[in-house]
Amino acid sequence: MSEQSAWRVGAGAVAITTSTVLPVFLLGASAVQVGAELGFDPAALGLLVAAYFGVSALMSLPVGKAVERFGSRVTSRVAVLGAAAAMLLTAALARSLTTLTVILLCSAWCNVMGQLSSNLTLARSMPARRLGLSFGVKQASVPLATLLAGLAVPALALTVGWRWAYVCAAALALAALAAAPRGSAARAADTGGDSDRATAALAVVGVAAGLGAGACTGLGIFLVAAAVDRGIPPGIAGLVLTLGSVVGLVMRVLLGWNADRRSGGHITVVASCLLAGAVGLVLLALPGTVALVAGVVLGFGLGWSWPGLLQFAVVRLNPEAPAAATAIVQVGVYAGGFLGPVGFGFTAGSVSFTAAWLVAAAAMVVAGVLALIGRRMLVAHRARRVLQPA
Repeated sequence: MSEQSAWRVGAGAVAITTSTVLPVFLLGASAVQVGAELGFDPAALGLLVAAYFGVSALMSLPVGKAVERFGSRVTSRVAVLGAAAAMLLTAALARSLTTLTVILLCSAWCNVMGQLSSNLTLARSMPARRLGLSFGVKQASVPLATLLAGLAVPALALTVGWRWAYVCAAALALAALAAAPRGSAARAADTGGDSDRATAALAVVGVAAGLGAGACTGLGIFLVAAAVDRGIPPGIAGLVLTLGSVVGLVMRVLLGWNADRRSGGHITVVASCLLAGAVGLVLLALPGTVALVAGVVLGFGLGWSWPGLLQFAVVRLNPEAPAAATAIVQVGVYAGGFLGPVGFGFTAGSVSFTAAWLVAAAAMVVAGVLALIGRRMLVAHRARRVLQPA
């Protein structure tokens, strides 16, 4: 594959992933305007987003099998069309919180399918020397979607109304179809069995990913409130969170770039990021601005920089069924997105923010240990398959 073709494949994967995750991030960005019209508060928004990720966790395995069966060429386009339809329906029909909830939850599969079809496209079409970097760049599409959703608020939601922001986002998603990569075609049903994918090992890695994702999701949602509770001015807390997001974005790309220069040990690096993130969360339990900055850089910048690298590692260890394999891990990530904010909020409300940070740090330590255990299981599984007689 030429450099130009590789660039097109990578750009297409980013376009698909960004457009299919837009519905939930656009809701978060325009929550003030949407909530004022439909009559819901931030607590209801938090429960709605948690439910969205809960549904995503339930959909991950069946969608992963569908992506493997029908190929990324079809499923990537179906995911984009579904996301665009969901945003148009929201603009036209969302007149109550109930209607909004039904539309958003029914669109959760679009995000799952967009993620997994992009994983399959990269695994099957990207040159090996660029695969790690491509996964790192693809995962940068999540903060890119956040950026686009944030820009839509002053440009559209505060001028012509939030419904037009959804219409324009739907048009942007449809435009991504032009950049959609050719991807892989449909294939015959898999007859190899789940054992070929080391399901038990992937489940362990998925639990690790879920614990890490849960801790980092709580960090992103509650950091400003926790900092203000400790006496930090809201402006400084917001700027520090932005700093952590930038560090995380850069680290996702750098980890992917560096992965292409190693022959292995990728999940070990993931575990190192999680353990560094745990140190950062412990620092957030301490008072002072210095501890806040250091904690966010380590906890959010490093502790949430590993998703692309983890997907790359899983694909490398499961080349026969990359979408189905990453779907198992994504169950954990989505479950963490559901349970993390709920658990963090409950602990902070019933005990303290300090206790919540320490619990989140403990979860990250366990995640790092489980990642190492899962890696050993995956490597052992691959070694057994190599030694099996033909």
